[in-house]
Amino acid sequence: MRPLAAIETNICYPLQEDLELAEAIEPEQRATAIGQLVARQLEISPGSWPGSAAGLDGIGMLVLQGVLALRVGIAGRHSAELVGEGDVLRRPDEQWASSQLALTHNWLVLEPVRIAVLDARFTRKLANYPNLTCALFARCSVRTRQLAVNMAIVHQARVDVRLHMLLWHLAGRWGRVRSDGIVVPLRLTHSILAELVAARRPTVTSALSELSRNGLVRSVPEGWLLSGPAPGGDDELEPSVVPSALPTDARPT
Repeated sequence: MRPLAAIETNICYPLQEDLELAEAIEPEQRATAIGQLVARQLEISPGSWPGSAAGLDGIGMLVLQGVLALRVGIAGRHSAELVGEGDVLRRPDEQWASSQLALTHNWLVLEPVRIAVLDARFTRKLANYPNLTCALFARCSVRTRQLAVNMAIVHQARVDVRLHMLLWHLAGRWGRVRSDGIVVPLRLTHSILAELVAARRPTVTSALSELSRNGLVRSVPEGWLLSGPAPGGDDELEPSVVPSALPTDARPT
């Protein structure tokens, strides 16, 4: 897949779009900060993205919209981390020189992305708003905790259990409740799911078919539909009480 370039589309006002960050600033300063903290904006279409167009020399980058996957490879096997709205990235194109292993990494844009570049000019203005600096640092800590949860998931013995847990974990952030269950509106291919749960793609396809037969997970146009209760602490999945006529076709890769 040919790498995509990020297109710089003028400027944005991150605090105007990310209200949680804006609330970190004292009410009497908030309106001033929203207007003062201006950032360059990048727009990236779905596909492979090297990250090299960022031109970053400050704190990092704030995802305003969309979903990306960071893929890291060692000896031909890859893991993946999903990154989305509200997450703070450092330098997508930086080298991972601290590892003694021969690593590869790349970014895959799954949904159209808009990013605020928190460069040196933006960083200098942060000196007036120390609570906002703390809030941005906290966002990095949240990513660390999310990765810890994902590590616990991939330690489950069965791939169907891993997938079931992963999709419910993602539902906590992206899920939307509707009458027939919870939709996770992420178009995740079997290949990406395999990297997220440390499995082979054919195994993931078989596991998704099993989850669908049990009425627990099925593919829908928006992404993935979860039915029944969230998985518990044991490895056994019990079929939920749903109509047996649910489609069993797996999502195309």
